[in-house]
Amino acid sequence: MPMQTCMGGLMKCSMGLAPSTLMPTPKTVITGNMMAANIMDHVPLMNILPFGMCQSPANPMVAAATAAALGVLTPMPCIPNTPAPWVAGAPTVILCNTPALDHVSKLICIWGGMIEFTFPGQTTHQIP
Repeated sequence: MPMQTCMGGLMKCSMGLAPSTLMPTPKTVITGNMMAANIMDHVPLMNILPFGMCQSPANPMVAAATAAALGVLTPMPCIPNTPAPWVAGAPTVILCNTPALDHVSKLICIWGGMIEFTFPGQTTHQIP
């Protein structure tokens, strides 16, 4: 059974070079003594912090730097671009009128990265 995610959950992006931490929007629901997250916690630079450097050629900054380096892939600072909510969450557990976020959910960055959890932020609460 998946674990419920919360503030401090660790994430990785397939195009990022460093891990990042989930920062959920403030709620009154607590799990593992931390603020719980739902699938709407996907806002770049508010909920989803940068993953160090981005190496996606679809990222305009990376493309420009790579072109300037005569085709040598040149990573640039990560600025996540995640306009859609997490998929799929836990549809049977509603948290502030939205499905709760579990550690097997995925988030797609418009620059081509797949964001997933490496640690949910707590280890005591499972959700169906």
